[in-house]
Amino acid sequence: MSEQKTPIKLLVLPGDGVGPEIMQEANRVLAWLEKNRGVTFDLTYDLVGGASLAEYGVPIRDEVIEKAWASDAVLFGSVGDPKWTHVGFDKRPEIAILKLRQELGLFANLRPAKVFDALVDASTLRPEVVRGLDIMIVRETVGGIYFGEPRGIETLADGSRRGINTEVYTTGEIERVARVAFDLARKRSNRVCSVEKCNVMESGLLWKEVVTDVHGREFKDVELSHMLADNCAMQLVRNPRQFDVLVTGNLFGDLLSDLASMLTGSLGMLPSATLGAVQDNGKRPALYEPIHGSAPDIAGQGVANPIAQILSLAMLLRYSLDMQAEADLIEQAVANVLASGLRTADIMSEGMARVGTAVMGEAIVRELDKLQK
Repeated sequence: MSEQKTPIKLLVLPGDGVGPEIMQEANRVLAWLEKNRGVTFDLTYDLVGGASLAEYGVPIRDEVIEKAWASDAVLFGSVGDPKWTHVGFDKRPEIAILKLRQELGLFANLRPAKVFDALVDASTLRPEVVRGLDIMIVRETVGGIYFGEPRGIETLADGSRRGINTEVYTTGEIERVARVAFDLARKRSNRVCSVEKCNVMESGLLWKEVVTDVHGREFKDVELSHMLADNCAMQLVRNPRQFDVLVTGNLFGDLLSDLASMLTGSLGMLPSATLGAVQDNGKRPALYEPIHGSAPDIAGQGVANPIAQILSLAMLLRYSLDMQAEADLIEQAVANVLASGLRTADIMSEGMARVGTAVMGEAIVRELDKLQK
């Protein structure tokens, strides 16, 4: 059991769509931790995304950024609401998460793709291909083509228009995300595969050279391989268990992590973490969120899968608070509940018991009670 002297400060941002519903189930787990594990949380709630637009006219306020800096970690729900499609690009609900990443310097996104034994048949791939799958994709998140300059849409002399985005990476940006991947690999199966397009992109060539250099200087004990991004996409479908840790840039990481997520059967199952650099005071800004988005089509119906949000909390405990035992407990509780046959709609299969958001959350807390005893 963890020993704690001061309250852990968390900024909780439920967001839009199903975000508030699934965050409520994560709150149940936080309450359980306080009651049973000697942990005290100081929780601050605020609005982001469409909810913030409705209240304040912007997707995220500077005050929220300040609260994030003052917190030990941020627990995030989801953003996105189709009723805001008419607003300008810089006011879209999704700008909230991009601004948090940029302002906090959250450069390394960790997306696990793990297949629970009870959900082997939920994947669209054959069970023998995905059984036992447990990979981690480390995606650089504040550089690359999503942030590079120049960018924009310009009108040409003939009246036609041209859209511009620039793929840019520096040595330092590549080095720091590579170190995160190598450090993670040391705690797993000690293998890193670096992914780029060095055959056609100079930025990819630099990526490969810098990762190789960091490996040679600091991580010779870790096995390093390189793979072109298009081949990696194919290999993730062909033989995903060949990978342990994948490290790649912003664009390829976005695509490959979503591809890998569907190997597990449902986006509703997968958490993520996005980490910044360790500050002088020893704190490391970090944000934890499910990868499935706001799912506005099912918002308010009580049918969303809360597991990804709860597992995001487990990642927060593991990577920001060094509460490994508590993180293990939550992950085991989820595995046990799934093994018992409970399913939300997104992972439902024949012979299982279909439940809603609240019942799934309650079942996980009850399983935590059993494991605690």
